[in-house]
Parts: sequence; structure tokens; C-alpha cells
Amino acid sequence: MNLKHAIFELIRDKNGKPVNQWNERIDLFLVTLIILSVTAIILESFAEIKSAYGFGLKWFEIFSIIIFSTEYLLRLWTADLKYPQLSKVGARLKFMYSPMGIIDLLAILPFYLPFFLKLDLRFIRILRILRLLRIFKLRRYSSSLDIIIKILSEKRFELILSVMFVFVLLIFSASFMYSIENEVQPESFPDILSTLWWAVATLTTVGYGDVYPITPLGKLFGGFTALLGIGMLALPTAIISAAFVEAMEIQKEQKQKSAQEYPYNYCPHCGKPLKDND
Repeated sequence: MNLKHAIFELIRDKNGKPVNQWNERIDLFLVTLIILSVTAIILESFAEIKSAYGFGLKWFEIFSIIIFSTEYLLRLWTADLKYPQLSKVGARLKFMYSPMGIIDLLAILPFYLPFFLKLDLRFIRILRILRLLRIFKLRRYSSSLDIIIKILSEKRFELILSVMFVFVLLIFSASFMYSIENEVQPESFPDILSTLWWAVATLTTVGYGDVYPITPLGKLFGGFTALLGIGMLALPTAIISAAFVEAMEIQKEQKQKSAQEYPYNYCPHCGKPLKDND
């Protein structure tokens, strides 16, 4: 095994395939670094912490960038092993334009852009928010997060339909409440667009209380809207929950199959490797 294949084995995505112990350790290190990096970004927003520990946070950011940049370049270099059916150039382009490749690039890009482009400082501050995209890198190392992404992708049409239905319900509720309350509360319900805020707060059952109906018909319709919102907003949750249970059952069957195929190297309960497979 040459150096390129060895590196690929160390950083390759699992995708349900057996991995060696060093691959697991590198994954654990990168997951820890991602979590610490996002935590540092959050802590940096506190003026007192930034004033006291700004120097350390800056160097930790540089260290993180070095690691993430190295990871990105290594994945780009070994892309032809990940996509053996493509040419070297085609494989690298496929990685660069893949969802995870784009996230990997956006996670490090804000650090390098100011060195090459003269940007307005306000724009640079906005770009720094992109560093939070590092948390999405966890999808590569977390099978649970990967399952959630796949579920959202598979159920996108059902979710889009349910969201569209909720949107129509919002427009209808706002329009109806505007026609009821506008004459008695023109300052609280001046137009349908402003009344949408009341519809959102009511349908989500948040009820901030800053805008509310005072007429009997308005109160009756407001209560009906709140009860309707409980059912309507639960619809996307039900779709995702059912799909998640189904996905977990499939994953359980795959682990059992893996345990049967590798009875001596894999745990019969979870399908995880019992020892290094090298």
C-alpha cells in the first residue's frame, strides 16, 4: 500500500464499511476539533472573553485552519480513490462540487479571503459567520447526522407540501383576522402583511401577547387558529419521526448483516469492529 492509499484509508468516509482503529481516532480528533472550534467562535462573541483570551483564541483558530485546510487538500488529493470510475481531474471536481466538499471549503475560506481580496471590514465580519459551517462537517463523522440529512432529502416533497400548506394557512389566518380586527385596532392590525406576525405567533402557539384580538369573533377565530396550528405544525414532525424510525430499522438490519458476514471481527450486537482490521 503506497502513501496515497494509506492516507485515503485514514481519512475516508465510513459509509457503513469497516474501518481501522486509526481511522476512528482521526475521526474522533476532527470531531473534537470541530466542536472546540465552534465553541471558540461563540466565546469570541463575548467582549470580556475576547479581551482576556483573544490571543489564545486567535492561535487556536490558526491551528484549526491548518488542520481543516490539510484535511481538505488530502481529500482533494485522494478524490480519485474515492471516485475510481472518474479521471483524476473529474474525481477532484466531483469532490469540490459535492455538498461536503463545498462545506469543507466554506469552513476555511473566510480565513484566506482577506489575504487575497481587499474587502470592506463589515463584509469580513459577515464572512466570519461562515466559520460556523464547520459544525456541518460533523455529518462526515456522525452516522446519526447523516441519517437525518438523508431523511430530509428523501422526504423533501412531503415536507415541502406540508410547509406550503402551513404557509397558505398563515396567509388565510392573517387575511381573515385583518378583516375582523382592522376597524377596531388599526394600529395593531394595519394591513395583512403586519397581521402575519400575529398569525405566526398564534399558529406556533408561542403567543407573545404584543398583538392580540379584542373582538369576540376575533378571539374565537384566534383560539381556533391556535388549535389548528398544533396539528398543522406537528405534521412535518410526524413525517420526519416516521422516516427516522424506518431508517433506524434499516440500519439495524445492516448491522446484523455485517455481523453475520464478519462474525469474528465484529460485535454481534452493534456490528462495530472488535479489533483492527489491518
